[in-house]
Amino acid sequence: MRRPSCLLTFATLAIGCVVSQAAHSATPEQQSSRPNIVLILCDDLGYADVGFNGSTDIQTPNLDRLASNGMKFTSAYVTHPFCGPSRMGLMSGRYPHKFGAPFNLPNSGLGIEQYNRQGVPIDQKLISSVLQDSGYFTGAIGKWHLGIDADYHPNQRGFDDFYGFLGGGHMYFTDRSRGIYERQVKAGKANFNEYIVPLQHNGTDVDETEYLTDGLSREAVRFIDQASAGEQPFFLYLAYNAPHTPLEAKQSDLERFADIDDEKRRAYAAMVYAVDRGVGRVVQSLKKAGAMDNTLVIFLSDNGGKIGAGSNNAPLSQGKGSVSEGGFRVPMFFHWPTEISAGKTFDHPVTTLDFYPTLARLAGATIPRETQCDGKDIWDSIGSNQNPRQDESIYALRHWNGFHNVGVRRNQWKITKQGPSSPWKLFDLDRDISESNDVSASHPELVRTMVDDARKWSESHTQPLWFDNLKAEQNWKSNGMPIYQSTFAVE
Repeated sequence: MRRPSCLLTFATLAIGCVVSQAAHSATPEQQSSRPNIVLILCDDLGYADVGFNGSTDIQTPNLDRLASNGMKFTSAYVTHPFCGPSRMGLMSGRYPHKFGAPFNLPNSGLGIEQYNRQGVPIDQKLISSVLQDSGYFTGAIGKWHLGIDADYHPNQRGFDDFYGFLGGGHMYFTDRSRGIYERQVKAGKANFNEYIVPLQHNGTDVDETEYLTDGLSREAVRFIDQASAGEQPFFLYLAYNAPHTPLEAKQSDLERFADIDDEKRRAYAAMVYAVDRGVGRVVQSLKKAGAMDNTLVIFLSDNGGKIGAGSNNAPLSQGKGSVSEGGFRVPMFFHWPTEISAGKTFDHPVTTLDFYPTLARLAGATIPRETQCDGKDIWDSIGSNQNPRQDESIYALRHWNGFHNVGVRRNQWKITKQGPSSPWKLFDLDRDISESNDVSASHPELVRTMVDDARKWSESHTQPLWFDNLKAEQNWKSNGMPIYQSTFAVE
């Protein structure tokens, strides 16, 4: 991997990101060499549901080609095993627990107005705004799930162009969702399930006519064509909602997977294939514009695949919602022809928190000094194949049913606690990726050290600003949450 001439020196400290001011003095030649960035995010994609990560029954030729010509990350983590907090962590560069966002925002159809007015706090500057301020033309296509109120709209959070839906999901056949929505409007309904509301383009409702995944791919191509015609580098955040439920696939795609007997798996496979088709269209548009060589393409999932909804997280344990590996360890690759050699694999642990400082560096952007970053600039570590956080931890914590499920990754080690009666368990992921052999009895001091590290991390958490439903809020209050003292006790 070569080091681009525009790269800056960053120091990531415990108190936040301290950024070199060199971005302001970059020459016009250096600024023009800044890469385009295309960040493609799937929703609930299983660890083993793409060819480059071992799938044998789902064909993903376009993704596999990009992965084989770039760098695959085998230990990539997101910030939470659920959609909303995971995306909020990615975009903010901070653990969502630190700014009151450890729960999904509730479906707007529930009519919980106090939470419908919430979103990622305005004082959390998103990476989109950092890139926009540095001169990037920015676009968000697809699922948002960071707030539906006007203050939290993508166009107010660093995106010049937005096409998609603001909530946590949507039906895929828009002719069906449109019919349901129109009937409910005529019936005088006040609150609408966000899965049926019209898509929008920059705040204006649009009449989408294609299968949703294909429509989002079309809009991604439109954005690239528009951006490539200008002088600015561009940042595209392409956030597919596939293969998140409802499991709805085109008949032609279903027929391609007719040999899969399980109906859920067949529909799921067809939905993943539609994403792959869309990524192929994105690649072709980049090539047509002559932008492929200077574009960093990142692909990953927002969390693990949902067990029971067609996914396969093998060889990882459990899935979406879990702090086991299958919940927040995801398939991921980087592709950048002029900077990343083909066929590379990076096995050290990284996290989506790292996107914020790393992308800012590559873009020659300045992160505000007051910004608190939990991620690290990993670009040099990628180039030297070194662990960017030797002896440092990556955390996952889910508030669940009156308790806190916790997972912590450090080097090859992983500790978990899942449930109030469960002991802390330790796994050597280099030898036991499936977390099937608890070795805590052989390494008691390591367990104590990692648990104490997680306890100290939890001290930075704030009270949730919202809950995904009123029952969860009642549960939180009745159980006196958080109850970290008992969670982080070691016998």
